Amino acid sequence: MERLRVVNLGLPKSGTTTLGLALGHAGLRVADWRIRKGQTQNRDILFGFVGDHIYKGYYQTGDPLALLDEFDAVTEMSVASKGLSLWPQTDWGLLDAIRRHHPGVKFLLSHREPEALVKSMLGWSNLGKSRLPQQNVPGLPSGYGKTPEELLRWIEGHYAFCRRVFAGDPGFLEYDLADPDAPQRIGAFLGLELPWWGRANEKGSAEG
Repeated sequence: MERLRVVNLGLPKSGTTTLGLALGHAGLRVADWRIRKGQTQNRDILFGFVGDHIYKGYYQTGDPLALLDEFDAVTEMSVASKGLSLWPQTDWGLLDAIRRHHPGVKFLLSHREPEALVKSMLGWSNLGKSRLPQQNVPGLPSGYGKTPEELLRWIEGHYAFCRRVFAGDPGFLEYDLADPDAPQRIGAFLGLELPWWGRANEKGSAEG
């Protein structure tokens, strides 16, 4: 039986933590933003950022998931912290490498209405107010993203990118966080039952 691997292409604050918890309740081992205590015995990846491990795997071996083999799903892989600005979900070469090394991988796009996503980013610590405008982010170079309108254009551009490169791909599913049928759609797509679905990380300490 082919192993199920799941990669979410969603941006921070688009429900990535909710997705991670839901997949965890369904029995998958989930890497979400950072590898935390109790998730691994591998000291080489413990406490590291998921996005950093993905790029290390990509450039060291060609397989972006090489260092995360013990995990079934990646639900938040962008990093905008500790001087790092890593956005694997915007990198087509890397995404294609995941698909080539892991046939049957399932890509999800956690979609949130762009205006609501902008509002959440601006209200989340310093993510929208300083980290995004100050860092070089694909599609949002340093100095841009200072206004809600600029963040909105960047978010819409990411959605357009994902829809274009995965157009017609049966291994891709975009779902809306506000859709009450989202857990059923995700479960059917992955061949899993999701026993939990809710709202997570509204005022927590992680990124999603």
